[in-house]
Amino acid sequence: GGGAAGRGGRARGLRNGEHAGEATARALAAKGAKVAILDLAEQRAQKVAEELGGIGVKCDVSSEDSAKAAIARVAETLGEPRILINCAGIAVAMKTTSKDGAHPLDIYRKVIEVNLLGTFNMIRLFAVRAEKLDPLEGGERGVIVNTASVAAYDGQIGQAAYSASKGGVVGMTLPVARDLARSGIRVCTIAPGIFRTPMLAGLPQEAQDSLGQQVPFPPRLGEPAEYGALACHIVENQMLNGETIRLDGAIRMAPK
Repeated sequence: GGGAAGRGGRARGLRNGEHAGEATARALAAKGAKVAILDLAEQRAQKVAEELGGIGVKCDVSSEDSAKAAIARVAETLGEPRILINCAGIAVAMKTTSKDGAHPLDIYRKVIEVNLLGTFNMIRLFAVRAEKLDPLEGGERGVIVNTASVAAYDGQIGQAAYSASKGGVVGMTLPVARDLARSGIRVCTIAPGIFRTPMLAGLPQEAQDSLGQQVPFPPRLGEPAEYGALACHIVENQMLNGETIRLDGAIRMAPK
């Protein structure tokens, strides 16, 4: 995952992410945010952050100690963050049962730990600091944007672990928003459809086009910059709170 923190009004942020996160970091930086990218891939995080005038910090989002240390470093270097974008995540394709037997529990647990527990870990550690900040216009102290997936609703064959983890992110969006309302911290979630991820980018162009044609409109893969644009709008629009937004071109996934 990654993170962003910065000085200056609402443009302050802390971001967790891969390529959707990178696009969001670039979009936030373009609007004046000081950006910190938190990721296990520290060198990549530092490279992108340097381009944006921010910092890259190694972080395991599922570890309390790692996440605490990372957020503390962001605060010390760039100032207390007011924006958290959670994009860290892993996916596996594995059926509940197969010719090899039952779905390995350790693999299921790992997906839940990173995608769901990791998201909540970053939320709680960010929020406990943000609620101590001086309120901005309208009493707002911070904004959290999580990443789910259309798999939370339309989980395909082999997505038991992934869909459960993303369904958990969707399920906690409203209660966490209600928990943090008294502190002026908003919480929303984006549920992307089929996007041009590094995994999909490695497929032949014909395969990418075929996947894109499954999207009603526009009939193409989503671009990370479109995720970044929505994340920035959530930050800027104070009435968006407690909501999960499907960013998917109206696709509804088939079983396979």
